[in-house]
Amino acid sequence: MSDAIRHECGLAYIRLLKPLAYYHRKYGTAFYGLNKLYLLMEKQHNRGQDGAGIATVKLNVEPGHQFMHRLRISGPQAISQIFQNVQHEVSELEKMYPEIRQYPGLLKGYLRFMGEVLQGHLRYGTQGKNNVEFCHPFLKPNINPTRNLAMAGNFNLVNTDELFSMLDAHPTTTIRESDLGAMIETVHYYLSMADDTDPGSLNLEGVLKQAAAHFDGGYVCSGLVGNGDSFVMRDAHGIRPAYFYKDDEIIVAASERPAIMTAFNVPLEAVNEIQPGHAIIVKANGDFSNPQILPEKEKKACSFERIYFSRGSDKDIYRERMQLGRNLAEKVLQAVDNDLKHTIVSFIPNTAEIAFYGLIKGLEDYLNEIKIQRITSRQLNEDEMRELINRRVRIEKIAIKDVKMRTFITEDASRNEMVQHVYDITYGTVQKDVDTLVVIDDSIVRGTTLRESIIKMLDRLGPKRIIVVSSAPQIRYPDCYGIDMSRMGDFIAFQAAVALLREHGKSSVLEETFLKCKEAEAAGKLKDENFVKAIYDPFTPEQISAKIAKMLRPDDVTAEVDIIYQSIEGLYDACPYNHGDWYFTGNYPTPGGNRVANKAFMNYMERKEGRGY
Repeated sequence: MSDAIRHECGLAYIRLLKPLAYYHRKYGTAFYGLNKLYLLMEKQHNRGQDGAGIATVKLNVEPGHQFMHRLRISGPQAISQIFQNVQHEVSELEKMYPEIRQYPGLLKGYLRFMGEVLQGHLRYGTQGKNNVEFCHPFLKPNINPTRNLAMAGNFNLVNTDELFSMLDAHPTTTIRESDLGAMIETVHYYLSMADDTDPGSLNLEGVLKQAAAHFDGGYVCSGLVGNGDSFVMRDAHGIRPAYFYKDDEIIVAASERPAIMTAFNVPLEAVNEIQPGHAIIVKANGDFSNPQILPEKEKKACSFERIYFSRGSDKDIYRERMQLGRNLAEKVLQAVDNDLKHTIVSFIPNTAEIAFYGLIKGLEDYLNEIKIQRITSRQLNEDEMRELINRRVRIEKIAIKDVKMRTFITEDASRNEMVQHVYDITYGTVQKDVDTLVVIDDSIVRGTTLRESIIKMLDRLGPKRIIVVSSAPQIRYPDCYGIDMSRMGDFIAFQAAVALLREHGKSSVLEETFLKCKEAEAAGKLKDENFVKAIYDPFTPEQISAKIAKMLRPDDVTAEVDIIYQSIEGLYDACPYNHGDWYFTGNYPTPGGNRVANKAFMNYMERKEGRGY
């Protein structure tokens, strides 16, 4: 994605079902669980650059000894730093007891994170607060083991204020400003109300049913309870992804399926999806259950997971991204008048590569049909036949990202000039003033990088025309379920719609929509309807795309510039099981989404900063 938007968080959970000595005997190390946690987190490193954290619970600890531990570090190298800290503890212990690795029981007693229940988290801060206090897991300590709770997750809640009011809670600023703060307070509230006379009989399923009934948002969360119980739970619409694997040695869960497959060397069919509204619960004694926590609702799994966030090493995601590109081939052919002879196709950035291959396949299908028609329609001599058979879609590696470049200058004019050179180009690939350059991107959110860098850079090659193709539809509405896309005025599609309203003498639509939002807010009905849809209603997607192209074309660019977006129908065709499309359509799966969209629009009209929830 050429536009930098905040990413998705990543979750890792491991429950060892055997004593540590078992893994020492079978795998030659008592650090089997920690090693796998590290692998599981690194294989999801794409999901977190702001920080990371781990928590562990030790089972059957003698009274008076600490059984729950946590470590959090902020920054892009947090995973390696966390496990370097763990290794440092081991190294210090080995100085006193050189043979300590041969005694799993002693390791468990001396080392903080040698537990049987492990939790890891990779954080992208959707609120832009990246200090360590906001890194997961959060802890709720208590003298009673059953009321100790560590939680982490991948989510946004849109009703945190209501949750704190319901609990009559007065948390610290850090807790109040974090969605996880509201979630852990709610779960802990019902955990504290549960009958804990016998820690082994804690009804964790009942606790989760009571707590989750109050959550409005998209989430996957994991919790470790001090008595040894643990869980991973998914929202009723399945907005955020979660998978698990279970055998007689281990139970593991993660945000991405390939991470489990790689870390544990298991086949795809062995990894199960946690169904929407369900949880996996593991008791302290190892008993496993997969209960339904929330009533079944329409599945609205986030389509951005398939377009961009999750790694393309997943078989289904790879196939879907290929189809996203293939579905754009017809629009590209129309745009270039079927003139593939003078069309060069490329991609920016590297994450768009799979969709690029799909686009190429779609263009090749057309070219092959043309070959068949010409071969069967008339006699060709050898030279003509050779020329026809050798026709290919022209593919070039046009842009190379120069990872060494850093835009250290903060003045807008100077910084924009420097940004142009973060990518470098391959000269001599384009026939000047003749060729059309088609470049595919994952999505176009703000368009800033396109306008300030990429289009100017491509223009230096001298193409007659530049066509930027987005494998995602137009992003029109804020996301409130995990991605940090919360300010309405940031979206280039919204900017284009507003500009069109003004050009067509329809500026009153803005004021009318704002008035409806204010009236709904006063009546406590801001979540009943997404009024912002009215901004887009007067125009077709093609009209908005054409306006975006004009807005993103710098004045000093010589080439014509066009923008082609994926259609909603093309998205559904490529990603048939992930119809979470609210950022494209405004159809939010929970009422809180409508409120966020309306509030974001009100912030825009009132020139207020900050997100709409």
